[in-house]
Amino acid sequence: MEANSEAKILRIFTSNTDKFKNSLLYETIIFAAKRYGLAGATATKGIMGFGSNSVIRSVKFWELTEKLPIVVEIIDDSKKIDDFIEKILPWFDYLSCGCLITVENTTIILRKQGSKKKNGKV
Repeated sequence: MEANSEAKILRIFTSNTDKFKNSLLYETIIFAAKRYGLAGATATKGIMGFGSNSVIRSVKFWELTEKLPIVVEIIDDSKKIDDFIEKILPWFDYLSCGCLITVENTTIILRKQGSKKKNGKV
């Protein structure tokens, strides 16, 4: 992906407790994105939200187990995103939990790769 290039944003809305097989769903998606060579992926934990079941979830200090929204975002070239969606979409047939998947076109304004640290130095 280069600056001023066309790309797509894939967003997957789920919960931090949703599982796929024996792993957390959002982790499974991010590890799969890495395996498929996508540019990057981010999971963001929401502090409050509700889904199609209309149950509001929020961060409260007295809750022992928090069930909160998670949004996984992946941005890459359109073809790579389309191919990745095709690979993971069948996974969602086996989930009992609710989720939402969206994709939209976007334009890359800046993509700057950081340098890896070597012995604590840049």
